[in-house]
Amino acid sequence: MITRSDLYTINNVPGRNIKQVLGYVKGSTVQTKNVGKDILAGFKSLIGGEIVSYTEMMNEARQIATERLLEDAEALGANGVVGFRLQTSAVMGGAAEIIAYGTAVIFE
Repeated sequence: MITRSDLYTINNVPGRNIKQVLGYVKGSTVQTKNVGKDILAGFKSLIGGEIVSYTEMMNEARQIATERLLEDAEALGANGVVGFRLQTSAVMGGAAEIIAYGTAVIFE
């Protein structure tokens, strides 16, 4: 089972040799908050400061996308992922897509 400790943002991991490159893996999710939270966030934007509900939404989205990436890598038989990256984009007002991607590998 691949865990977050087998996930690396670098391409070459000191002390670990890549035996085989399995290829591109990814995980993604689109998250949104409910209308009530959007309204409260709109008020918050008038006075400034952190919009906690959106911070929580993005943290949850990153976690889901990362777990899906790990499942994708595990399905290929990988025991690690290198070159891990996260990307986000706005899909519509109050909704964001998070994409986690990297390269599945088998370490010796």
